[in-house]
Amino acid sequence: MQLSAALEQHIAVFGESGSGKTVLLSSFYGATQEPQYRKKALFDVVADDFGQGTRLHRNYLGMKNSARLPELNRFSATSYAFSLKLKPGSDAKAAKGRPIDALRLVWHDYPGEWFEQDVSGPEEAERRVDTFRSLLRSDVALLLVDGQRLVDNAGEEERYLKSLLANVRNGLLKLRDDLLPDGKPLVEFPRIWIMALSKSDLLPDLDVFAFRDLLVDKAGEDLNELRTVIAGLVEAGDALSVGEDFLLLSSAKFEVGAIRVTERVGLEMILPLAAMLPFERHIRWARAKLLPGKVAETLLRGVAPLANVLTKRLGKLPGPLGRLSKFVGPGLEEVARLAGDKLREVNAEALAEHDYLRATLTGFQLDLERGEAEHIFLKSPR
Repeated sequence: MQLSAALEQHIAVFGESGSGKTVLLSSFYGATQEPQYRKKALFDVVADDFGQGTRLHRNYLGMKNSARLPELNRFSATSYAFSLKLKPGSDAKAAKGRPIDALRLVWHDYPGEWFEQDVSGPEEAERRVDTFRSLLRSDVALLLVDGQRLVDNAGEEERYLKSLLANVRNGLLKLRDDLLPDGKPLVEFPRIWIMALSKSDLLPDLDVFAFRDLLVDKAGEDLNELRTVIAGLVEAGDALSVGEDFLLLSSAKFEVGAIRVTERVGLEMILPLAAMLPFERHIRWARAKLLPGKVAETLLRGVAPLANVLTKRLGKLPGPLGRLSKFVGPGLEEVARLAGDKLREVNAEALAEHDYLRATLTGFQLDLERGEAEHIFLKSPR
């Protein structure tokens, strides 16, 4: 977690060419610009780069109004930053003294072609490495499994799944020497790899449990091999969740002559996953003593301030390293376990007090619970 006045979370999205990354991003952003969304949300989603926001919104409107798909951006590696601006009416007193007062999401789109084929020369090879380095700050990675490819390989899904996972695994191995020039493992690296089924509308009978079972049955060993490769790149390789969390995604419902952008699945989970899942997972890893000093200092630097917003009761918290046992003590663990009726109570209290940041964060936690209840999201029990 990157911390300044804003809690900044990075998410890396991986998927082969045609898996729906551009459509997914356009649908995610475009939906936040709809009047219905803006009316009910406590924040406005604003693209930090106006030109990027315009292009994404135009992509969305092209799907909505003209059934026009966005143009494919082959070998285009772009990062998109979105700020969540709290709406007027938030109580200024609630924000007084807080270590954070805003939220920001940075979305890194990694070209699928770089996992499928060799680069054309030294210049592109350098661009590939630089692009990957830019997303190393991400806590969460989405690895897209293309629903269309599963349909095309019905009954032989392992052919596609094994190829997908092998391409990602081999792509990471090719980057290894450039990412680890001195041989030392990385501290900052995406540690939560969520397997996400894109175009899930093509498989309406597949809930998230069936999706998990399909992956484990058809490509379980390949998932293990991918985890082994990632563990070899990072310091504290036990502090990883690779292929343990699962998500269903559908950017829209596609019909002949129409794209119904209001019929989405899972896109409302992206902000909650980026903001809250690392918070919970990092505390769990710390309590299990899986985070040595430097790794703990890096991963936990945003945990206490975020907990401060959620509880309003935590005073000044101890420094990150020397008093780590206090830094992630029972109080923070209790915050990470906020759930059910207690979570709804805290959310209602924040809304009543016009504490919009606290209400947004607890609302994100409620969204994750809702996703699990609707079998859209499956969270690792570890």
